[in-house]
Amino acid sequence: MDTIVVLFNRDLRVHDHPALAEACVRAERVVPLFVLDPAIEARHRRDFLHETLHDLRSSLRARGGDLVVRRGDPAEEAVRVAGETSATRIWAGGDVSSLARRREGRLAGACQARRLEFRLFPGVTVVPPAALTPSGGDHYRVFTPYWRAWSATPRRPVLGPPERVRLPDGLDPGDLPEPSSEPFGVVRGGETEGRRRMAEWVDAGLARYSGTRDRVAGRTSMLSAYLHFGCVSPTELVELACARPDAEDYVRQLCWRDFYYQVAYAFPDLGRRDYRPRADLDWDGDGDAAAAWREGVTGVPIVDAGMRQLRREGWMHNRVRLIVGSYLTKRLRIDWRVGVDHFAELLLDGDMPNNCGNWQWVAGTGNDTRPYRTLNPLRQARRFDPDGEYVRRYVPELASLPDDLVHEPWRSPAPVRGYPPRPLGGELRA
Repeated sequence: MDTIVVLFNRDLRVHDHPALAEACVRAERVVPLFVLDPAIEARHRRDFLHETLHDLRSSLRARGGDLVVRRGDPAEEAVRVAGETSATRIWAGGDVSSLARRREGRLAGACQARRLEFRLFPGVTVVPPAALTPSGGDHYRVFTPYWRAWSATPRRPVLGPPERVRLPDGLDPGDLPEPSSEPFGVVRGGETEGRRRMAEWVDAGLARYSGTRDRVAGRTSMLSAYLHFGCVSPTELVELACARPDAEDYVRQLCWRDFYYQVAYAFPDLGRRDYRPRADLDWDGDGDAAAAWREGVTGVPIVDAGMRQLRREGWMHNRVRLIVGSYLTKRLRIDWRVGVDHFAELLLDGDMPNNCGNWQWVAGTGNDTRPYRTLNPLRQARRFDPDGEYVRRYVPELASLPDDLVHEPWRSPAPVRGYPPRPLGGELRA
């Protein structure tokens, strides 16, 4: 009997899963495999991952299969399971980070040595990372021409879930870790929850996106963590959004995600090395100012609110991400890699291409065509949190201040108890 091992990585779903869909058509037996790798299991994303794996197992069992779970190195365990089940092929979804590509390289080498077919499928992005290239280059360095090319590119069809998944007989599926009784983060994991949120957003939220997306006290789609773990398909999300009127602003944001993936594919050191080196930059290190920034006690209310939201919820509004990033790098002159590492630790949606691409953009070393751009946090706060709702939600020390002082507590006639008397980096002016 022909058997295929489908190795799940960041594609933890049954809908629009190209490798799983084709395997269930082409083979009599399919082994959906996930390997818990202790080397990369981030503490703050662990609950979301475990909830997602339980949901994926339920979906596969409803189709007659199961999620086979192993622990260790994904390449080694995939080959081991292939040997146990007499599988002739190992299929997986492709990814772009240097860690993922090293894993894919090890797996390809192990398969070649054992005469197993190894194949990578698309799915982590809407357009595969290396599919679009400008004349004279290996990737797009500026977003707008990429957006034009991306918008004109035909998308692959969205695939339905397999009707049935047939496991080899006698295979032990393995145990899944249980999520914490007090899980971290503002959203719960799993394809079922992700698809519910996606449908709700497309039906009710998308129409108001263009007019409200920068109001930081509100919520946007809240789908970023589900995209990071592959609980929802970016291709399906774009297809659903494009069927609605006035969706271009939102689809453009999804295109930014693909843009940074193709940057990371071409520049694997995006997380550690300046994409566009600048001789005029002299970064400060990870000292007391960086610690105050992490804890949300800089004395700049909009910055402190964002950093406390991150620590509490594992999420931060995109506009606030830009504000706190600009403050760290342009005002405090602290190395953008300090920000990358902190976000990577706490963000539920903290994948390498978007996290590092956005940090380099705001620091002036990345894909921003205006590298000296600086976001004034006070001006941004007045514009996007005009009544102070966001700041009061996450910085309760300031809750009693009137609207005209909530973003400038240093102007208060009396010091605010428990809050820094002045901002790090000096007093701000709009």
